[in-house]
Parts: sequence; C-alpha cells; structure tokens
Amino acid sequence: MTTATLCAVFAVVLALGQAVAVRHRAGGAADLAALAAADRALQGAAAACGAAGRVARAQDAVLVRCAVRGEIADVTARAGFGPYEPSVRSRAGPPDGVELPEGVELPDGEEQADAAGLPDGGTR
Repeated sequence: MTTATLCAVFAVVLALGQAVAVRHRAGGAADLAALAAADRALQGAAAACGAAGRVARAQDAVLVRCAVRGEIADVTARAGFGPYEPSVRSRAGPPDGVELPEGVELPDGEEQADAAGLPDGGTR
C-alpha cells in the first residue's frame, strides 16, 4: 500500500514538473518568435510572421497568432505535452521614444506605433 501511494505521488510530481517545463518552453518560443517578427517588421507582416513561425517551430512550438503593427510584433505560441497545451503571448518592438533611423521608412499605409496607440496603454 505504501509503495503504491509513493508511486502515485511520484507520478503526480513528475506530471507537474513536465507541465511547468512545457509552459516555460511555450514562453521561450513566444519571446523568441516575437523578437524575430519585430526584427523583420519593416519588411512587412508576411515576412515578420514567417520568421516568427520558423523560430517557433525550431523551439518545438506552434505559432498560434501573429500581428505586426508598425514595429511592434505581438505573437502567441503554443507548446504541448499530452493534453496540456499552454499558449503564451509575447510582444516585442523598440523601446518608447526611439525614432526610426534617417532614411528608413515604414511600408505604405503603416505609421510608427506610439505608446498611446497600444492596446494596453504602452506597457511592454
């Protein structure tokens, strides 16, 4: 009886450890994918989200959502372990108050995002 109880407790602890590891993997993949998308933001949303998807796959995760507004990339990545599939959202872009270098222009129809225009009031 004691052996069975210890085995059950060990199995639960092992499953919880795996769940935490998967959550961290999803978070890391989301962060790296957002950085990749922000790096390619001036090349357009398709190029930025393509780069984010490649980075997420390299981290053994799936890119669930990718949005690029100006130089700000907002992505969601998901990683899985069994039935547990956490999704993590991450944003990346230049810090507030940074201007584009001289000679660099945004693609047609896009404006540089400012802190007031961000959905969460500029918090990153």
